[in-house]
Amino acid sequence: MIRFLLKGLLRDRHRSTFPIIVVTLGVGLAVLAHCFMYGFIDDAVRSNARIDTGHVKIMTRGYKAIASQLPNDLAIQDLEVFLADLRQEFPGRSWAPRIKFGGLLDIPDEEGDTRSQGPVMGIALDLLEEGAGEVARLNLEAALCRGRLPGAPGEILLSDDFANTLEVAVGETATFIGSTASGALAVQNFRIVGTIRFGMGPLDRNTMMADVRDMQYALDMEDAASEVLGYFPNMVYDRAGADSLAVSFNRRKSDAGDTMSPVMLTLREQNGLGEYLDIVDFRASLLLIVFFVVMSIVLWNAGLMSGIRRYGEIGVRLAIGESKNRVYASMLWESLLIAIVGSAVGTVVGLAASYYLQEVGLDLSGMTQGSGVLMANVMRAKITPASYYIGFIPGLLATLVGTAVSGIGVFRRQTAQLFKELEA
Repeated sequence: MIRFLLKGLLRDRHRSTFPIIVVTLGVGLAVLAHCFMYGFIDDAVRSNARIDTGHVKIMTRGYKAIASQLPNDLAIQDLEVFLADLRQEFPGRSWAPRIKFGGLLDIPDEEGDTRSQGPVMGIALDLLEEGAGEVARLNLEAALCRGRLPGAPGEILLSDDFANTLEVAVGETATFIGSTASGALAVQNFRIVGTIRFGMGPLDRNTMMADVRDMQYALDMEDAASEVLGYFPNMVYDRAGADSLAVSFNRRKSDAGDTMSPVMLTLREQNGLGEYLDIVDFRASLLLIVFFVVMSIVLWNAGLMSGIRRYGEIGVRLAIGESKNRVYASMLWESLLIAIVGSAVGTVVGLAASYYLQEVGLDLSGMTQGSGVLMANVMRAKITPASYYIGFIPGLLATLVGTAVSGIGVFRRQTAQLFKELEA
């Protein structure tokens, strides 16, 4: 029977071409939307984890309360012992101490007077110790625009845009002016050895990166760090694992009444990321539902038009004794064949477009400016295992629902009316 119906669809293109085109376009758009949405989510998680939040982050309760002010006087103390305890109690994770700081970066001329200066936001991390993994984690080699990475104490990186604004070249000296953790004036000279570009507006504007030991000395934070970031193996974020880890740590280590007591936050508990990711995930699901409804309406109308055009054929089949149930079932089988072909072609089309966006990306820098969420200026799609079958859900269901609704008219046909149509 299936082979008979397939031959009928191939020989009568009017019954199959338009529905297949509709299903192909709908499924292709659904797959593309799915891949782009989850590429967007994955990029948000990866970017924020690498630069700011980690998969989990540890800071003191006092620091957490006013973290936006960078209160390094409330930093984690006895850092080496603290890190050793973390690695012993929670093996298999990577722990990275960071110091965030702000101040003024002054560029002197040949006589030592100020040539240019500008406000700087700094990140201190372990750039010199082999095995720390921070260079690879932030992909600094790929982000390097000019010069080289720091290889000795006293060397720093500047964002390329900031270096151009200050009109400073690689190899020149820059003076950082800020305040120490104790509130005193901090003045420290550094040598600029390279410039970097992350493709993220907030980071590319005025960022300075230095080794954590240099900034511990400059900010009077010996054996201390603003925060400690934790990462799961292979940089894969595990929401359930992060929640479990945070609950375990806070139950054993954190004291709500102690300002200097450490507290662990998951990625979703920082920068509004939890709400942001939930909204994006909801919109992705809503988008699939909208596609399903729209495709069902379109295919319902297509089924009605096809049914009207096939009144004569249906009338003949009923007149010669074929049951209405059998006619209705054959229409459903035809729609299933159309849905399978259209969904398969649409999936291929959607995956091809998604692969292009995955490799090339889409520049949305204008939309990401001013956002509290660190996002790359170029958004990319992500082909997930679900991408290979997600389009079949609306493709098959919408086609079958459209045909099922439009095909109900078969049961409303009367034998007397059939003979009148046949006479005509």
